[in-house]
Amino acid sequence: MSTIYEFSATDLGGNEQPLEIYRGQVLLVVNVASKCGFTPQYAGLEALYRDYRASGLTVLGFPCNQFGNQEPGDEATIGEFCSREYGVTFPMFAKVEVNGAHAHPLFRWLKGEKPGVLGTEAIKWNFTKFLVGRDGRVIRRYAPTDKPAALKDDIVRACDAST
Repeated sequence: MSTIYEFSATDLGGNEQPLEIYRGQVLLVVNVASKCGFTPQYAGLEALYRDYRASGLTVLGFPCNQFGNQEPGDEATIGEFCSREYGVTFPMFAKVEVNGAHAHPLFRWLKGEKPGVLGTEAIKWNFTKFLVGRDGRVIRRYAPTDKPAALKDDIVRACDAST
């Protein structure tokens, strides 16, 4: 597959969503967790979404329980937590695996497009981020330690780029 638009994912409500609905937008795809040291990044992700949504940015959150069992809840619990604790309004999806034999196809593709440090594809922890351009191709991969605010310049450049 060559662009993100060829994938689909299940939202928190159990509905299959073709990622084609985001065609032409800049996407920040993040594997998230509710009980992680990086969980406060939800606030920064929401701030990016609110600040740049009008410019074409959409943040997509994908809960994952593969790292220290830090996302133990079901989809309803995850949605309630994100809304209550961080005011999350960006699209959230059902729990996925990002590594291993059962990794979601989207994450297999993202990792193949932008491997991590030293060419490793595996996602190391929660809150790994992938910036996808308006053309549906991966621009950059960010580490869990990269705070959302640090991505602003790249997001602005991506939003300013034409499709």
